Amino acid sequence: MKLTSFLLFSFITSLVCAETHTWWFETGWVDANPDGTFERKMIGFNNSWPLPTLRVKKGDRIQLYLINGFETENTTLHFHGLFQEGSNQMDGPEYVTQCPIPAGQTYLYNFTVTQVGTFWYHSHTQGQYGDGMRGVFIIEDDDFPYKDDYDEEVVLTLSEHYHDTATVLVPSFLSRFNPTGAEPIPQNTLFNESRNVTWQVEPNKTYLVRIINMGGFVSQYLYMEDHEFTIVEVDGIYVEKNTTDLLYITVAQRYTVLITTKNDTSRNYAFMNKIDDDMLDVIPSDLILNSTNYIVYNQTAFEEEAPSEYFLDSIDDYFDDFYLRPLNNATLLDDPDYTVTVDVVMDNLGNGVNYAFFNNITYTAPKTPTLATVFAAGDDNTNPIVYGTNTNAFVLQKDDIVDIVLNNQDTGKHPFHLHGHVFQLIERHEEIPDTESPVAFNISDHAEWPEHPMSRDVVYVRPQSYIVMRFKADNPGVWYFHCHIEWHLDQGLALTLIEDPQGIVSDSRQALTDDFKDACSAHGIPLDANAAGNSVDMLDLSGENVQHKPLPSGFTARGIVALVFSVIAAFLGLAAIAVYGMADIKDVEERVARGLDVDIDDDDDQEEESNVANEGGYTQASNQQQ
Repeated sequence: MKLTSFLLFSFITSLVCAETHTWWFETGWVDANPDGTFERKMIGFNNSWPLPTLRVKKGDRIQLYLINGFETENTTLHFHGLFQEGSNQMDGPEYVTQCPIPAGQTYLYNFTVTQVGTFWYHSHTQGQYGDGMRGVFIIEDDDFPYKDDYDEEVVLTLSEHYHDTATVLVPSFLSRFNPTGAEPIPQNTLFNESRNVTWQVEPNKTYLVRIINMGGFVSQYLYMEDHEFTIVEVDGIYVEKNTTDLLYITVAQRYTVLITTKNDTSRNYAFMNKIDDDMLDVIPSDLILNSTNYIVYNQTAFEEEAPSEYFLDSIDDYFDDFYLRPLNNATLLDDPDYTVTVDVVMDNLGNGVNYAFFNNITYTAPKTPTLATVFAAGDDNTNPIVYGTNTNAFVLQKDDIVDIVLNNQDTGKHPFHLHGHVFQLIERHEEIPDTESPVAFNISDHAEWPEHPMSRDVVYVRPQSYIVMRFKADNPGVWYFHCHIEWHLDQGLALTLIEDPQGIVSDSRQALTDDFKDACSAHGIPLDANAAGNSVDMLDLSGENVQHKPLPSGFTARGIVALVFSVIAAFLGLAAIAVYGMADIKDVEERVARGLDVDIDDDDDQEEESNVANEGGYTQASNQQQ
């Protein structure tokens, strides 16, 4: 009885202490020069960029009014890593949990925060967060277990930076003239949305540093000259302390670390962020792979001479997050009730464009958002067919233990993110060289799984290798699972998990809002329909959006490359013939003779060599002149 009274008192106290945060943000283009070398437009809020850091506490209410201030573009907003319990439609990905917000319309993201830690928010509309629509979202914790271990908090963001906008980059990337699917190469990396940043520190002080990779492509290495990181949190999960001198951070991952400064203030130190250049198809000569920032103890000494670029003996000795242990000592979940096995492949379809596939399906958005179909389908909402054949839809039962087995048959690394959950990473196989065949997970022959596995919402898979992730389906909703490399998501590397669809419908908190309905209405998108927009027969997918037809038998990516460049070479050759054939070229006989390695010192020799040339199929201008 006393315990019940205490819990009731705690609940009432949390409601009293909770705060409602109301923000009005309008999207728009802002002039900026993040890397100091090129001015371009970035997507800001309320005519300002970078976007603001938002701070809340567990239990707080968020009311964020997003005004689409673009002239023609749609937009959305996703709070990365937030579970959105009971508020699935606030999750953000368009055609998954909402319709895109049309230009001029306002959408209210309204939810209660149930977590703590380091998160971020970004657009979930193609290419927009790479154009700057991204910001930090911190959920403060009054009971933070390491609150007595630091003196001051600092936020550090990482990303790559392009001088072109997504409207230029995406069409050239998803093009038959890019048949290998080579990702656009960034012009720079950013460190707190800038470059060559100075961090003013005080001696003998411990800083809590929240590190977020808000980029859309490259993983980055992070290291400091003669300083160390002590990891205390990843992706909103507190972990037992681990100290390292080298972090490896994929896009969308977060690390919260403790950094203790020195007593001596006589010198300053380099703080390096380095691109994982294994992810680049080519490395331009002007791309700075190792970017130098500065830990400044002594401003006078810094003004006289800044620290020089700092190198480690080996970049391969980065900390492997697999060996982190959750502070709550959570144990490995029970054996799975359901296993989702997917193979990752990058390949070309009949239009010549390179796409990304889960089990030979490249995600193609449905005509009606999947969440709307959950409500529309009635008893059929447990049948994955209603969600389309090209959405990689899997229906999960309430409280099932679910394994996602991901076999990467591609030669690149991929960071994968699950919305609505964290998952336990229970196995990650070593990289397989591209000279060998890919290795797939074998349930009968695998490594020993950890008793207390690391949990987070973004994990990476190594080339031609596999990972195994486990989670409990205890959060009813439609949850996106996708590669967080923006280019690969654009290529279709995504699937949808429809978790406890009957539970979604029966939860009054999940009822579709007027903003949801208005956004769909503005686009003419039906709400009471299946993936094909069919409202009459939920099992009829006639006219659904599907991927392009496959290439004709025998075509490969290399064959396409050869074909494309052969065509280009042919056009160049024809152009050259046209130009030179119509031109009045001076001393043409001498040029041709030199090309044939003949002597034209006298008329007899010239005529003799001309006859030889004619026998070889050439017609010389010298014959016409004679």
